[in-house]
Amino acid sequence: MIGRLNHVAIVVPDLAAATRLYAETLGGKVSAAVPQPAHGVTVVFVELPNTKIELLEPLGEGSPVQSFLDRNPSGGMHHVCYEVDDILAARDHLKAQGARVLGDGEPKIGAHDKPVLFLHPKDFCGTLVELEQA
Repeated sequence: MIGRLNHVAIVVPDLAAATRLYAETLGGKVSAAVPQPAHGVTVVFVELPNTKIELLEPLGEGSPVQSFLDRNPSGGMHHVCYEVDDILAARDHLKAQGARVLGDGEPKIGAHDKPVLFLHPKDFCGTLVELEQA
């Protein structure tokens, strides 16, 4: 059911500093920062030959990643994102298997302008999983 790894997301306390680190120190191809108010984050993508790294910084008071940053002040890995061919079929299959879909269970439009869903980390070895329509 799951396809390729789309990205690994890392929450950072200072997006500008993290962007410089990935661009200058690691020599990565880094996108411009893009605010995603609907998701409460600002994102930067680091392009790799086989996937991407998504750097996330909280945006606004109600940011869903702020509590993660409060628990991990230096930042850290937040989630992995896998592509699926049909996000609704994947959701229905996973729910039938007992997996919990976060939120209201309906896909939202993600940072790549494609439908996404998040799956409860307790159902996936302690890892928050994002599914993105391929």
